[in-house]
Amino acid sequence: MYAVIKTGGKQYRVVQGERLKVEKLEVEVGGTVTLDQILMVSDGDNTTIGSPIIKGATVKATVVSHGRGDKVMIFKFRRRKHYRKTQGHRQSYTEIKIEAIAAK
Repeated sequence: MYAVIKTGGKQYRVVQGERLKVEKLEVEVGGTVTLDQILMVSDGDNTTIGSPIIKGATVKATVVSHGRGDKVMIFKFRRRKHYRKTQGHRQSYTEIKIEAIAAK
């Protein structure tokens, strides 16, 4: 059984027991999160597609850790204008483990 969820402006295909990194959630480590924006649920034979979300469907997940991703360097340059700008960015994330997928 798998589901397509939406969190942090992105969509993820998840199965039970999977770990994934999503945009930072304000939940302590070890806490549980209930994701209710489920776009699609499939159990092999039956597939339910929401319009846009499925009412009553939830995905329960446990927060494993918080962290920050690798540094991305932004470099702007204008030739012959003596303009150079360097900037770095590290995106925060939350690693979650999918515990259960429930669809009505």
